[in-house]
Amino acid sequence: MLRDMTIGQFYPAESVIHRLDPRVKVVGVLAYLISLFLFRGFVGYAVVTVFLGTVIVLSKVPLRYIVRGMKPILFLLIVTALFNLFGTSGDVVFHWKFITITWQGIRKAVFMSMRLSYLIVGSSMMTYTTTPNQLTDAIEKLLKPLEKIKVHDFAMMMSLALRFIPILLEEANRIINAQSARGADFEEGRLWQRMRAMVSILVPLLVSATRRAYELANAMEARCYHGGEGRTKMKPLKYRAVDRDSYWGLFRFFVFVIGITHFIPW
Repeated sequence: MLRDMTIGQFYPAESVIHRLDPRVKVVGVLAYLISLFLFRGFVGYAVVTVFLGTVIVLSKVPLRYIVRGMKPILFLLIVTALFNLFGTSGDVVFHWKFITITWQGIRKAVFMSMRLSYLIVGSSMMTYTTTPNQLTDAIEKLLKPLEKIKVHDFAMMMSLALRFIPILLEEANRIINAQSARGADFEEGRLWQRMRAMVSILVPLLVSATRRAYELANAMEARCYHGGEGRTKMKPLKYRAVDRDSYWGLFRFFVFVIGITHFIPW
């Protein structure tokens, strides 16, 4: 399962989305995530589907790569769908003993699963098309009015967290291969047996992560790193015409979603 984890990783490609200013992508993801919770009907999901599909096509990130990254959260999607399917009252479609399925439950299960999937895919598109350094600069620039609360440190922590995702995944895969070579089995057996086998992965992974964190802290201290005070940027962020057009497109998308929420309830 960890081998299929692509969320949080950068996918190098030459695309319009990759070349956008990272601030546009951060604002775009925030607007997109907010828009997901503004509608409840079919039309809203259709609009968001078209928007997300357009972004995926323009980013040149393979759909297979995106779908592969959804595998680790498949269990969460199934549980969410089942809770909504069996826990929603309304017009009964099927009833057997203690199992009751309603039309409202089916509708809610489908839409909630789509919303959760779109939320994860949309958030992942930002990391697929933005390097951790660009994301750090974008967060620091966007939070510039809050400079008194040490925005640079917050952005640095975000960047380091994103950088550690692929490193820890690679380390976890290495540990899994080593434990499998020693006879460990993570795919067969009962659920509690597989969970118990995961301890042989989590403990060395935690030790490795702690060791890497100490090494990184020592390296930063050896290089006299003391936060963002007095630091300059080798490549300062500058808006271009395509970035301003993208902001205008995001604004129209957001207004359109709000419009269909109020005027097209179905």
